[in-house]
Amino acid sequence: MGLVKFIKTLFKPEKQEDRMKKFLIVGLGNVGEQYKNTRHNIGFDVVEALAEKQNVSFEPAKLGAIAKFRFKGRAFVLLKPSTYMNLSGKAVRYWQTKEKIAIENTLIIGDDLSLPLGSLRLKSKGGAGGHNGLQNIQDLLGTSQYPRLRFGIGNNFSRGKQVDFVLGKWKDEEKDKLPNRIDKAAEAILSFGTAGLQNTMNTHNGHATDK
Repeated sequence: MGLVKFIKTLFKPEKQEDRMKKFLIVGLGNVGEQYKNTRHNIGFDVVEALAEKQNVSFEPAKLGAIAKFRFKGRAFVLLKPSTYMNLSGKAVRYWQTKEKIAIENTLIIGDDLSLPLGSLRLKSKGGAGGHNGLQNIQDLLGTSQYPRLRFGIGNNFSRGKQVDFVLGKWKDEEKDKLPNRIDKAAEAILSFGTAGLQNTMNTHNGHATDK
């Protein structure tokens, strides 16, 4: 191979086919020790569990921490934004652009008060539902049409205590149920990348008692 031809291969544009095999998986949460093991950080917990299963580690990067792996011919980029929840869209937009990942291949994982503890709900689009992280992502991407995996945290709080509940630590009886449901969420992410959105919705959406 001649020198000129070799140099051209280094700057060869990424094929559309290759782009469709790359996925950005964003676990929402807040950075800092005080937020570890809180309900609002379940997105972090899910992508951390997936990274551990794939034997990869998160490394500090711009606007977050990144871990990468390949699975069944697909490339997965895991992101934990370091912008704090309310500015998550900055990190999502940056890494979506940097990695040249299509919006339909960008999956956001976050907590949801409207779902029972451990329930999983994968959707192709939707509103923010009062979730500040999702709202910022929607604002900065300019659309609400991106896939999201909602992880139920329940709503067992008294009137006026919603913020305390969301930012609070898991109770012991809740902790016992989490490992299995986090594993299911990690499986759903891999299925999203390999089997597709619709198939994954059919097989993984449901309450903790369903599957």
